Amino acid sequence: MREFRYTITDPEGIHARPAGELVKVAKGFSCNIQLSKDGKSGDCKRILGLMSLAVKKDQEVVLTFDGEDEDAAYEAVSAFMQEQM
Repeated sequence: MREFRYTITDPEGIHARPAGELVKVAKGFSCNIQLSKDGKSGDCKRILGLMSLAVKKDQEVVLTFDGEDEDAAYEAVSAFMQEQM
């Protein structure tokens, strides 16, 4: 299992558009990808799971990757987060 911590820099936090893009990236991998904030977590392959976390600017999130292609998923998702959120 791999873990990636990131502080959201987007002024609007994780809203519909970037959440949808993150889901597209995550669905490209078979491993389980979870985004957690304040003890709650959501499946990165489900937009409603991400939106329900109500992540705002300057909040830290933790992404966990668990499965056979977790290394590739870690690289792709962490790059996406740094470029888009």
